[in-house]
Amino acid sequence: MSTVDEVKSRLNIIDLVSESGVQLRRSGRNHTGFCPFHSNTKTPAFVVWEETGTWKCFGECNDGGDIFKFVMKKEGWDFKETLRHLAQKAGVELKEYTPQQKEERDAHEKLRTLLEEIALFYHQQLKTPAGAKTLAYLREKRGLTDETIEAFTLGYSPNSWDMVTKHFTERGHTEQDLMDAGMLSENDSGKRYDRFRDRLMIPIRDARGRMAGFGARTMDPEGIPKYLNSPQTPLFDKGNLLYGLDRAKKAIRTLDQAVIVEGYLDVITPHQAGFENIVAPMGTALGEDQLRLIKRYTPGNHIVLALDPDAAGQKAILRGLDAARKSLDREGELRFDARGFLRHEARLQADLRVAKLPDGLDPDQVVLRNPDQWTEIISKAKPIVTHVMESLAIGRDLDDAKVKTDIAAQVLPLIADLPNPIERETFRQQLARMLKVDERALIGGKAAGKRVARRPKSRQKDAQPRPSQPKVAGVAVSNPSKKIEEYCLGILIRQPDLLYRLDRALQEFSLLALGDEDFGFTENQTLFQVVKDSLEQDALDSHDYVSENVPESLAGLAQNLLAQTEGLSSVEERLLEEALRGVIKLRRAVLGDSLNQLRFFQEEAQEKGDLGGEYQETVMKHTLMLRTLDEAQRRLRMRRVK
Repeated sequence: MSTVDEVKSRLNIIDLVSESGVQLRRSGRNHTGFCPFHSNTKTPAFVVWEETGTWKCFGECNDGGDIFKFVMKKEGWDFKETLRHLAQKAGVELKEYTPQQKEERDAHEKLRTLLEEIALFYHQQLKTPAGAKTLAYLREKRGLTDETIEAFTLGYSPNSWDMVTKHFTERGHTEQDLMDAGMLSENDSGKRYDRFRDRLMIPIRDARGRMAGFGARTMDPEGIPKYLNSPQTPLFDKGNLLYGLDRAKKAIRTLDQAVIVEGYLDVITPHQAGFENIVAPMGTALGEDQLRLIKRYTPGNHIVLALDPDAAGQKAILRGLDAARKSLDREGELRFDARGFLRHEARLQADLRVAKLPDGLDPDQVVLRNPDQWTEIISKAKPIVTHVMESLAIGRDLDDAKVKTDIAAQVLPLIADLPNPIERETFRQQLARMLKVDERALIGGKAAGKRVARRPKSRQKDAQPRPSQPKVAGVAVSNPSKKIEEYCLGILIRQPDLLYRLDRALQEFSLLALGDEDFGFTENQTLFQVVKDSLEQDALDSHDYVSENVPESLAGLAQNLLAQTEGLSSVEERLLEEALRGVIKLRRAVLGDSLNQLRFFQEEAQEKGDLGGEYQETVMKHTLMLRTLDEAQRRLRMRRVK
């Protein structure tokens, strides 16, 4: 049970409202009285439902909510103040963090502070005589300006086994702090020493701009490995980091396109030239978690792979597409796995394309030589299947039947993996034209003696799972409207940017945009406000903003709402449809309850000699709104059938 729910379970709304000076009388299962928020001396228009712990004014203010909303409106307090007051009244202890959570948070902040200090130390070393050759390398060979070097806080690690250790232990840090930050290594005998020596130091930050670790390039021509990253630490997880994302996310969102390159300098140099939508993995295979991270910032999910076109890369494609491409200029392996990328593309509903770079040139070299050429290269990026077809055809005799068979054997399985039938048909036609064969020969299913497996129907269904019904975690909720509120809110917390499209869709159905008034429960209103705030700022990704700014008392609720929508399809169109259906259902439920209560008030007013004109007018408005919602629901149902 969440703190908010526990407070609600201990306080009776009838007692709370009565204590505030509102005189209530029982009317069936409800209680009615005069609204304390506006002048009204004729017919009581204020209703309190003890069963659900909610209230509603059907008069001038036309407002409503739960005990939190009542106190906030009555006292002029914010949610945090109200929670503190009601928790004290209910005898509920407020817990911001468990001791373990607080200890872990403080430890991480301590490590980030240490890493910031180390980054500054390395940056200062770049300007010493020992760092002169590295500074010259950046300026002369890599074409970086002093402003860029400063902006990215590039630095130099001295050629010493213990300079970092001595410098920072003398300033109050322990060796264990340096180990935890990934700055020291330890040999078999337990001796610790500086991990980075005589290297260009590149600070690596997470999407929020917080220090996570370092990438380091050796300045020794014989140095091995050429690139060395921080080891795995509580802050540095290379599978969940993308270099440059903290600087690129705004441009990615604006351009609706992310470009992925291989190396750190392949990010820095284009940024210097104004191409800021570029990021790089940590020298290893690009994984789905990293693609998901990028997807948060690209409304249309447009991602371009601009990988180095070295001979090893081309050979990897010719070996069968799944082979890893080893690069001496990178730590570990960087994989161009066409089949893997296509699977990512299908699961993430992304548009993944491949840009073909000039032979022998890396992205930073292209940008330094001719920025306009970089723009053209990215604009001409092609779908993965097209890129593979053309790569396999380079330098080969396409009139040779054996060559045709070999290419078809490698490309047809990729086409078969595509979930979209139109794309499968399009690429089969493209392959047939390139090989100058009848398309029926490809559809026949044999290439190089192997039958091309058709996508089983069960897999087609699994590719886009139907949304599961909402499940309410935590306490049992007696009010069905609360369940619908939480379901809609869970979708928006999962994908805040969807609110823009949801409001446009509501407008198309002649309905008002989603607002605070749609949520009758204060904790839901508070979370919805965080979602709205996330779209009005540019410092963080909207999803990250929500995660960072959810009140601590509602963090558990937010996690529960995310869990409720975990089974939904990741396809944005399906999420939009679910959210739209939920909002319509929510408004119908609330209007239905309101109409029943308004008719009761109208009858009561007429019995007292009041013609009830105000209530009659309100009933008509509610009835028209209900008809509009019914029509929207019908149109939504018809759209799905189509």
